[in-house]
Amino acid sequence: MKAKVVAEAANGTVTPEADQIFDEKGIFLIPDILCNAGGVTVSYFEWVQDEQHLFWEAQDVYNRLERVMKTAFQEVFKIHQDRRINMRLAANVLGVSRVAEATKIRGLYP
Repeated sequence: MKAKVVAEAANGTVTPEADQIFDEKGIFLIPDILCNAGGVTVSYFEWVQDEQHLFWEAQDVYNRLERVMKTAFQEVFKIHQDRRINMRLAANVLGVSRVAEATKIRGLYP
């Protein structure tokens, strides 16, 4: 494989064996949980607008989405670098830590 970067498709992750090979070859993998978060994020934006009876212009949605996606990538990339773990594990570390923090603050729901 000659690729330097692989971006996974939604629900189309590579096998654990491929993950290991990518790590060994220095191929940068953007995991599906991060690479495909845009659709879920925009669905959340739609819910927020409906709840508030507000309707944003398309450019507002794009701008908000860009900020969210860039921030998410930067946070995952920082964990990847700081802990020297692959991007998939870094994305999971971030996700689990956010759920743990929300549970600590809010308690179990309902």
